[in-house]
This record gives sequence, structure tokens and C-alpha cells, in this order.
Amino acid sequence: MFYTIPAEWNRCAGSDMHPEVRRVDFHAHVLTPRYGERLRAPVPPHRLADLEAFMERFEIDAAVVSMGGGGPVADAGLARAGNEELAELVRARPHRFGALAILPFTPDGPDAALAELEHALDTLALDGVALFTNHAGTYLGDPAFEPLFAELDRRSAYAFVHPTFPPGGWPLQHPPWLYEFPFETTRTLANLIYSGTLERHPNVRLQFAHLGGAALFLAHRLASLAPREPALATAAPEGALEYLRRQFYDTGLSNNTVALASTLALVPLEHVVFGSDWPYLATREERDPSDDFESLEPDVRRRIDAGNAAALVPRLAR
Repeated sequence: MFYTIPAEWNRCAGSDMHPEVRRVDFHAHVLTPRYGERLRAPVPPHRLADLEAFMERFEIDAAVVSMGGGGPVADAGLARAGNEELAELVRARPHRFGALAILPFTPDGPDAALAELEHALDTLALDGVALFTNHAGTYLGDPAFEPLFAELDRRSAYAFVHPTFPPGGWPLQHPPWLYEFPFETTRTLANLIYSGTLERHPNVRLQFAHLGGAALFLAHRLASLAPREPALATAAPEGALEYLRRQFYDTGLSNNTVALASTLALVPLEHVVFGSDWPYLATREERDPSDDFESLEPDVRRRIDAGNAAALVPRLAR
């Protein structure tokens, strides 16, 4: 049984695509009405109407949305409710929106996450899944996630990895998004590499938020573990640099040429996609979220803005 579409979600359904796809946002958040009511968490507004106004203003033709709300959930019923609302949004406007499923993960085992993965991809036809750098303190390279990654690999699924709060807190009183979130992504990438997860499951199309945090800038430092601690590096026989090259990265909150230069020094251009991180982007209302990219070669800009979208959600690139 699907939820009824809120009226605002049906506005201009089927008639709002431009003749040419100019930009696809792979990092935007919404908070659907029923999910938000059940979540009862103090979070910033994530209204779809506001996201669409932002998209119209800056010529963003399509967006892949994940659920806002601050972090992972363990409640399978809550995840199912949110996923059904996301599916209704995509069903109503398939050329405007893609959506990534919430997977409930609990210390009791992967069964709930696997059941919701099957329902989200096979029944609801969502485009992929959203994972967090850690779920209640358990990082993605932990053996507890092995059955989930095995199934994602079997499906060649698309999975978006977003940072959340580090389990041990943070030593300074700066807001965690300032640098703890990028460090979380860096920590998780190192964990996925040296746990052997990326070696065992090369078919998962993983997208890491914010151009991978600090991981690409620190890539050679991460790779230096192999000669220093060869016993720890046996799970990553291709070397850290190679595993980093294979992943996808979005430009959310990293839409500047300094961060992009570190990325493209290692990662193929084809693996970089545009992201805004709406509604968390720190930009003036009249300023394009990636105006610093105006200095890029036109073909490079086009590939990041929309050309690379086909590797993750093909229908949005058409």
C-alpha cells in the first residue's frame, strides 16, 4: 500500500524537464511528511517545495535525494514508512527525482537491513541506498556489514555514503560538520580499504560525500600503511590508491577548485558528480552552489554537472 502523494509533489509532473539535462544533483536531502512526523527530531526544514525552488533558480534539472534527519535509524518500521514516501515521489516524477533508501541497521544482525534492501530495490524501485559512515558506532568495514555488502555487490547496487556523528564525540566545541564529518568519511574509507570490503565487493557503486572528506588529499598517507604495516595491508592487495580511484565522489560542500584539484589528481573525471548538500549548503541565496567551477574547461564542467550521472542513475541523464 503506497502513501498518497502530497499535492506539492505532483506539481508539473511529467512536464518539468528541460530539453537538455544541464545539471543533476547527487547530494540533496528531503524530509518527507510522515517520516518527519515519526522521527520527531529537531532538524532544519527540508521541504520539497524549497528544494525545487533552489533547483529552478540554479538550473538543476534533477536531484537524487536521501532522507534528512541527522543520521541512521534502527527502526525497520520507520525506514519502511520513509522509503514508501520516497518511492511515491519518484513514481510521480521519475525524470525529476531519484531516491536512496533508508536501511535499518541494528546490532542484532543484518536481517532487517537486507529485508528492506530487497523491498526498496525490487518492490519500490528506488535507485540505491543511503549508508552512513557508522551506524551506532559500527563502521561499514565491520564484519557485521559483510552480508549487506555481499548483497549490494551481487546487485551491482548504487550506495551513497554520508558522514554522521563520530561515536566518541569530538574534542573541541566546533560544530561537527566543520571538520568531524569530513574526517568521518576519511576514517570510513580507510576502514573499507583495510578491512578488505572494497577488495571483496568491487561491484558496489559507492559514492562518497564531500569529495571523500580528506581522504583524497591524504591518499598517499593512507597508502603508506602497506609498507609500514604489511600484515594489516594484506586485505587490500591493490593498494589504497587504486581503491580510492574506483569510487565515486560528489562535490557537496566542496564545490571549489582547490578541493577538486586534489580529487582529479587521483580520481578519473568520470567518477566525480555534482552535489549541493541542500539544505545544508553555506551559500548566499543569489550565488550558484558551484560558481567557483566557472573557471573549469567547459567539457570538464559538463561532465561533473550531468555527463557522469549515467553511471549512477542512468534515467536522470537522459
